[in-house]
Amino acid sequence: MTRSTREAKVQIFLWGLAGLLVLALAGFFVLGPAMVERRMNPVARHDPWPVSPRARDLHARMVIGDWHADSLLWTRDLRRRVQRGHMDLPRMRDGNVALQVFTTVTKSPAGQNSHRTDGTTRDNITLLSIAQLRPPRSWFNLTERALAQAAALHRLARAAPEEVRVIRTRADLEAVLARRAQGAPLLGAILGAEGGHALAGDLANLDRMYEAGFRLLGLTHFFDNELGASLHGRAGAEAGLTAFGRATVARMNELGMILDLAHASPRLAREVMAMTDAPVVISHTGVHRLCPTPRNVPDTLLKEVAARGGLIGIGYWAEAVCDPTPAGIAASIVAAIDLVGAEHVALGSDFDGAVGTTFDVSELPALTQALMDAGLSDDTIARVMGGNMVRFLRDALPPG
Repeated sequence: MTRSTREAKVQIFLWGLAGLLVLALAGFFVLGPAMVERRMNPVARHDPWPVSPRARDLHARMVIGDWHADSLLWTRDLRRRVQRGHMDLPRMRDGNVALQVFTTVTKSPAGQNSHRTDGTTRDNITLLSIAQLRPPRSWFNLTERALAQAAALHRLARAAPEEVRVIRTRADLEAVLARRAQGAPLLGAILGAEGGHALAGDLANLDRMYEAGFRLLGLTHFFDNELGASLHGRAGAEAGLTAFGRATVARMNELGMILDLAHASPRLAREVMAMTDAPVVISHTGVHRLCPTPRNVPDTLLKEVAARGGLIGIGYWAEAVCDPTPAGIAASIVAAIDLVGAEHVALGSDFDGAVGTTFDVSELPALTQALMDAGLSDDTIARVMGGNMVRFLRDALPPG
């Protein structure tokens, strides 16, 4: 073999290796996130859920609102109907959704679970942020990660102003409701953050997030953070707020932000309520007496939240409701009504939040049907499906 032949073969090998590297990178950046989302947010195969004409009519007449979805974690274009995940704008229109809290998810430790999560392990969202080509400043900074997800919602609202409006004030809320009353399929989007670790231990970041449109903050997620103890963290149920957590709650009170106690330890939740006169929410949960999993807080805490004028958002996944079919979710809603009263129960789907469901947002009329089948009145159904959320937001949002 001549020297020139050997060099040619080496060149061919190197070019082939480079091609494989390009293909691998393309798979990582283009196909990888979609594959992860399909695996993390499955919808169980099912026959069409039966919905009567009466249920469809009632569903179409209601203002429907949901306190918790994690769609901003994924970079797919929400204007396009896709065959993965739980929601996008076309499917939300099919489901007649009027109001949606979009929460930013900024950290998910390896081994995350509802029993005892160690927040110091490798973070799964770092790699996802890189793979989705988020701004580099957000790759290793939790505050920038939250702000990048918020910026994506604002870009969506600018690109599709007839479809989405970001709600910062009561005036924004009323404008969305007025447009919808006229028949416009406008979605009102509220920004929230899942976990105060997004503040990165710096109270000034709360003001930055408020200026970016955040109006709700869940203090903890699955792990303890600088603010205090999670229901699922290592510190335990008897641990509560830290000094930084107390300063954060005080500043949220000054700004008028909504306090979300989902994932909070019982002691932290009670310490928060002792610090504020404003009603709070538990945005996505179940009822422990019906579904006694470690994901659900004690029923006594749900009653305390409701007694202060708060709302309980019922989720759609198995660990929250045990039976995630429309009938099972309806049973959890009925259990919540029996526990705290119909005026304190709402929806908290956790769509696109790394949970499996038995339907996507386009199939929400099936839940209305299930609530009718459970014997609830049209008025009670309308309250749970969104009326209570509207009332809460009218009181909680700044006037504008």
